[in-house]
Amino acid sequence: MSVSEQGRRARTAAETLAVTTRTAKDATLHAMADALVARTPEILAANAADLAAGRDAGLSAAVLDRLALDEKRVAGIADALRQMAALPDPVGEVVRGSTLPNGLELRQIRVPFGVVGVIYEGRPNVTVDAAGICLKAGNAALLRGSSSAAHSNAALVTVLRDAIDGAGLPADAVQLVDASSRDSVKELMRARGLVDVLIPRGGASLIRTVVEESTVPVIETGVGNCHVYVDAAADVSMAVAITLNAKTQRLSTCNTAESLLVHADVADAFLPAMLAAFAEAGVTVHGDARVAAYSDAVVAATDEDFGTEYLAADISAAVVDSLDAAVAHIRRYGSGHTEAIVTDSQAAAREFVARVDSAAVMVNASTRFTDGGEFGFGAEIGISTQKLHARGPMGLPELTSTKYVVTGTGHLRP
Repeated sequence: MSVSEQGRRARTAAETLAVTTRTAKDATLHAMADALVARTPEILAANAADLAAGRDAGLSAAVLDRLALDEKRVAGIADALRQMAALPDPVGEVVRGSTLPNGLELRQIRVPFGVVGVIYEGRPNVTVDAAGICLKAGNAALLRGSSSAAHSNAALVTVLRDAIDGAGLPADAVQLVDASSRDSVKELMRARGLVDVLIPRGGASLIRTVVEESTVPVIETGVGNCHVYVDAAADVSMAVAITLNAKTQRLSTCNTAESLLVHADVADAFLPAMLAAFAEAGVTVHGDARVAAYSDAVVAATDEDFGTEYLAADISAAVVDSLDAAVAHIRRYGSGHTEAIVTDSQAAAREFVARVDSAAVMVNASTRFTDGGEFGFGAEIGISTQKLHARGPMGLPELTSTKYVVTGTGHLRP
């Protein structure tokens, strides 16, 4: 089936979803969750085929980790849908309202986008997360995953569509776009009029391609060259713990720290302990000459290293002479995702927060907290690193637009 035909079907489904009650949407999400658990064996069989093909193709350990499913992960994905069902429905929420001087009643309310296209890599859990959050927000979803997860995604979408249909909503609320050809991506990016918004999730190359070539409006997400800056006034033990967590709690996520900046005044106290902790955790440090002076295990960093999102057990590191230098470094190499400062100085924290231009700024906390679930949103479709419409973790409200409802009693404009 062509992407255009899928888009037309999605628009028809979106018309139904736009007026579907919260009760019906939540019941459908529970049905989707139950179906995933009940049909876990066929999902894992499909995933095993993807993993085998991935190993044969030489995919990295980080990519295979993002691709892999097991019973626990499937159960977790299903639980995420149940948690989504418990969240407030954003559709119909009054953003603001007033009575105008002429007596007209003005309300701005949240409404679904309509049809949301999602282009993503690896991570079959994104298939379910995107389907669920789009449905809860009243949108139909066109999902285009990567070929590396083709079997897993096909199995997941089959299960979801069966559950949606069984719950009484249109199965075309969720459709999988063919991943066997790059032409389908081009079609999706040019389906203006059928697709209302496109959300890319993946590496820098994917996101750049979608942003530059799409005629459909794009919400840019995801690349995370996240920094931890250890200030001169930092508590050393806290700084070591935060940095280690930010780097190693999970290596393959966009909110993982990829670069460490250390104020020269605290380097002697901090770096020996930090480098030892990284060595114990199996993390390779790509450092400048000042960092390398503290350990022979440090690999000489290149300019490219400081701009790299490793998604692996590697981190770039540099010693800086001031907070100004740290901010300048982040402005040059950062991706606008998440930056953290570790400091006991309120003045330094305030200055860092004010001057660092990212979707999230952490003060004495790990970068790993930039997440819809951790922020209490309950669900997210990605981390927006742009500045229009949405920025940071995109929860249910960010999957809606708004419209104005104006109510009069026969008002005429003079």
